[in-house]
Amino acid sequence: MTLLTVVQDVCAAVGVTAPQSVFSSITNNRTMQEMLSLANEMAQRIAYDTRDWTRLRGYGVHDGAAGTAEPLGSMSFPLPANFKRLLLTSNVRRSSNPVDPMRFVADQDEWVQRRQRGVADSCGEWILINGKLYVHPAVPIGVTVTYLYVDKNCVNLTGGGRGDSFMNDLDSFALDERVLKLGMIWQWKAQKGSSYAEDLGTYGDALNISMGHDSPAPIIIGRSPISAHARVAYPWPVPS
Repeated sequence: MTLLTVVQDVCAAVGVTAPQSVFSSITNNRTMQEMLSLANEMAQRIAYDTRDWTRLRGYGVHDGAAGTAEPLGSMSFPLPANFKRLLLTSNVRRSSNPVDPMRFVADQDEWVQRRQRGVADSCGEWILINGKLYVHPAVPIGVTVTYLYVDKNCVNLTGGGRGDSFMNDLDSFALDERVLKLGMIWQWKAQKGSSYAEDLGTYGDALNISMGHDSPAPIIIGRSPISAHARVAYPWPVPS
C-alpha cells in the first residue's frame, strides 16, 4: 500500500471524501494537510515508540582509524546519518574484547570526572554527547567499536532510498501499512471528538500481532537456547 491508498482507506472509514492525490493542491486542502501530518506522526510513533523493529535495525561500526582524538585519552565517532536511538538492549563492544561490553556512563559530569581522575573500566567506557559516540580509552587502528541502533527513516521513498516522512503519494511505510491505517483511523476520530474506543482496540490488536511476528517466539522446551539473555534453570527433560 502506498500513502495514497492508506489515506483513501482512512477517509472511507472516517467519513471524509477520498482524494485522488494527497499532495496535489495540498496548500488549499486542510483535510489533506491533517491527513499527511497524521500519517507522518503515526508512522513515526509506530516505528520508534513501540519496539525495536528488526526491519529498522542497523549496525554502527567504527574503526579506530576514523576516530577523532579527544582530551584525556578519549576518542569520538560521528553517529550514522540515519541514527534515531540505540536499541533498548544495545551494548557497545570493541573487537579486541567482543565478549565483555564497554561500560555505559549515563551522566556527562561523571564522564568528565572519571577522565580527569584517570580511572576507567577495564573493558572501556562510552557515552553519547552532541550526536557523537565517545569512547575511552582511544581505539587503536585496526580495532572497531560496534553497536546496534534504530534507523530513523521509516518511509520508503518512491524516488529511491528512505526518509523519515512522506514526500509523495507513492511513498510507502517501511512496516505494516495496515497498522498505520488503523492507527490513523482511531487517532483521527479521537482528534475530531468521535467515539474511537473500538477502533483503538482494533489498532492495538493489529499492532500486537505485527510485533509478535517481527521476531521468533522463544523456545521454552528443547535443545536450542531461548536467547542470549535467558538462562537454563532445568536442563533435563521435563518429567511427564
